[in-house]
Amino acid sequence: MIKVLKSGVLLTIQDFGRDGYRHLGVSKAGSLDPFAQIIANRLLNNNDNDAVLEITVGLCELEFTCDTVIALHGADLQATLDGQAIYPGWTYTVKNKQVLSFATGRAGLRAYLAVKGGIQNTQVMGSKSTDLNACFGGIEGRALATGDEIPITPYYGEFIKVGAIAPAQRKLIRLHPSPHANLLGEPLLNNFVSTAFKVSSNSNRMGVRLEHKNNLVHSHSLPSLGVSPGSIQLPPSGEPIVLLNDGQTTGGYPLLGTVIEADLHQFAQFRPLDTVEFKYVTFEEAAKAKQKLDGHLHQFSLALKNNL
Repeated sequence: MIKVLKSGVLLTIQDFGRDGYRHLGVSKAGSLDPFAQIIANRLLNNNDNDAVLEITVGLCELEFTCDTVIALHGADLQATLDGQAIYPGWTYTVKNKQVLSFATGRAGLRAYLAVKGGIQNTQVMGSKSTDLNACFGGIEGRALATGDEIPITPYYGEFIKVGAIAPAQRKLIRLHPSPHANLLGEPLLNNFVSTAFKVSSNSNRMGVRLEHKNNLVHSHSLPSLGVSPGSIQLPPSGEPIVLLNDGQTTGGYPLLGTVIEADLHQFAQFRPLDTVEFKYVTFEEAAKAKQKLDGHLHQFSLALKNNL
């Protein structure tokens, strides 16, 4: 078990989330940075979809009640194990009664903690992820709280310490073209891609809100249509919202476009006041970006195989 001594700002159990239920109004949930989840799990020779802890901002403390091996990835939230610094991108052995603590960091927002064998909570609709809005999955469908015990399988075997370098964060996010280009008009879309946005503090796992000084105000309304993580809604106020994994399944605002799959994980790590800009790309460019990301993960797996 892992016992939560201090839960911090937002501590949840996540895996890749739920697919195939959006027609029932069920959001995806899942890790906002699946790239970090995959690397953390591969460092431990886990399955990519094994459940991990998503630690937002930090300021939490966890006590292990058995031996295991852990891997961290994502933001550097200044983690320590019994007071000794440990770092994202590396594996560490943990002994019974040791305490893992997180302060906070100046760059990046979310860290991912994988344990050998994954977190062993019950699946709901094929996923162990916490759906904070619908209140199911994880442990009782809520963020973890002080005193909670997170089920894991003890591990007493040998393990070689390995590491992975985190890729650089992108500030220029690539988009699929807007399905409402004719409705919004070319001047507004040109205005959108020439604007440097600030990430609003009013952002969460449902969506990242973007602030700016340009005029993107409009008066268009639409019948509700299906939306998904990565859809960029433009409310009448003119401040775009990038929907993330806990976002609703339908919406009536015009869409500015959809973040390409290879870049969506970047929004897990944007902090309030970080700057974001956008660029429309073709479907061919989006496919190449995804191939490059998959190639990086494949090379990473080969490197691990040659060193374990």
